[in-house]
Amino acid sequence: MGDKKADLAGPGIGNYEELEKILPKDYSSLLTPKDTQKAIFAAKNYIEENLSRELNLIMVQVPLIVDVESGVNDYLDRDGSRTPIRFHISNDHNKNPIDAEVVQAATKWKRMALKQFGMRPGEGLLTDMRAVRKDYFLDHDHSAYVDQWDWELAITEKQRDLKFLKEVVEEIWKVLRGAEAHLQRLFPDLKTDRYPGLPEKLTFLHAEDILEKYPDLPRKDRETAILQEYPAIFIYGIGWTLKDGYPHELRAADYDDWVTETKSEEGRPMHGLNGDILVWNHVTSRRHELTSMGIRVNADTLKKQLEITGQLDFLRLPYHKAIINNEIPLSIGGGIGQSRTFMYLLKKAHLGEVSVSVWPKVLKDMCRKKNIHVLD
Repeated sequence: MGDKKADLAGPGIGNYEELEKILPKDYSSLLTPKDTQKAIFAAKNYIEENLSRELNLIMVQVPLIVDVESGVNDYLDRDGSRTPIRFHISNDHNKNPIDAEVVQAATKWKRMALKQFGMRPGEGLLTDMRAVRKDYFLDHDHSAYVDQWDWELAITEKQRDLKFLKEVVEEIWKVLRGAEAHLQRLFPDLKTDRYPGLPEKLTFLHAEDILEKYPDLPRKDRETAILQEYPAIFIYGIGWTLKDGYPHELRAADYDDWVTETKSEEGRPMHGLNGDILVWNHVTSRRHELTSMGIRVNADTLKKQLEITGQLDFLRLPYHKAIINNEIPLSIGGGIGQSRTFMYLLKKAHLGEVSVSVWPKVLKDMCRKKNIHVLD
């Protein structure tokens, strides 16, 4: 069992001895390499088309690099443990230089883009985002190369509540289940009793409820345990400090709203308007995160969260000023992992079977012995 504090941030298993123990021993891909590629793009097209229709989104261009001074790069966690790749563009013999970063996610950029594209409440955008996260431990479901459907929807002040969050989550779940059914019609080999598909029902649980059920377990172990009872869950209220003195997981203070007060169905006071969809992966026999999302901070909750995390200096940045001055729309948004989703829907044991990235030799050798063939 892991340590609660150590488990708050930083994905992955942590060492390859442990990884070798959990990789499946009797694995074989259900699809050939050629059919895998066909299935990937069939899923991609379906999800983009249907997510756009269900949430009233349009596809837009998205940056790979951003200006450091813009403040729109995603730092993923509030502890600063995962930093972006930064580089200097000398430009005109260093007379007009730019310090740039490779994006880690487009979370903040999307909200600025809502204004740029003139989105009104009920309108939004969808991106085919690519990013680099150099501080990940490279295992079977974490890669330095990240691909996401990053989306953002403009909303009204009245929609900043738990009811609306759940409605949007249900729409996303509907699209993911539809994509699975679509792929199984096109590739019947994907439908097998050995690896059950997505359940019809998505169970909503507050992080506090899960902690109450498993008070002594750290976060990842709690998620693993609850997924044995509910194989598809949306955990909400991620970021606020729970009764044991720790948040369920660290969340950056300047995009998702994890401080707003809410109430459970029983009337118990809680906090947070964000969350993650997790499913049980029957191929890897592990917890599997598909998407992270939330209603975004407004001027009041941004200041509260930055004060809690000791990051009030961020208020000098253009993105943060735009929120404080109500210059950009209120919104809800998230990122759906593309390779994560393909991996699950195509019943794969490794992200490298559905995306091309860099992997250490020790991992590739380990996978080869287990009949898992990653793409080069």
